[in-house]
Amino acid sequence: MSLFNIRVYGILINEARQVLVSDELIRGSYITKFPGGGLEFGEGSRDCLRREFLEEMNLRVEVGDHIYTTDFFQLSAFNPSHQIISIYYAAHALEPINVPIRTKPFDFDEAQLKIYEEKKETETFRFIDHHEFSPDHLTLPIDKIVAGMVGSFKF
Repeated sequence: MSLFNIRVYGILINEARQVLVSDELIRGSYITKFPGGGLEFGEGSRDCLRREFLEEMNLRVEVGDHIYTTDFFQLSAFNPSHQIISIYYAAHALEPINVPIRTKPFDFDEAQLKIYEEKKETETFRFIDHHEFSPDHLTLPIDKIVAGMVGSFKF
């Protein structure tokens, strides 16, 4: 049976005009994406994004304007019986970011590698300067479309 997998992501741009990305190691695959994750049964998309930022970064965010929702068929990279539908919102940090922010892609520390050994996934975060940011920085096809829209954002 084919299923829908709904994902919700946040585009967080800081005061220095840098775009937040998540570098993840998932079951042997290196993926750079926007922060966010899967919608759980019983929650709305904005609630999902607030929960994901709390879980991943211990960061409270305000969910802003809707940016994009997938409008084409996209098969899941991890489960060929799932169709992915992704929803993107602007996100604004309500407090300082307290997790380590890396400067290099996939710069995992020992604690993160230990998490990977147990759960087969781990992540770290970094900012990319807005003027350098492009779809080439991201791995997932839908993220690449949204990355192309970031250049038109007003600051």
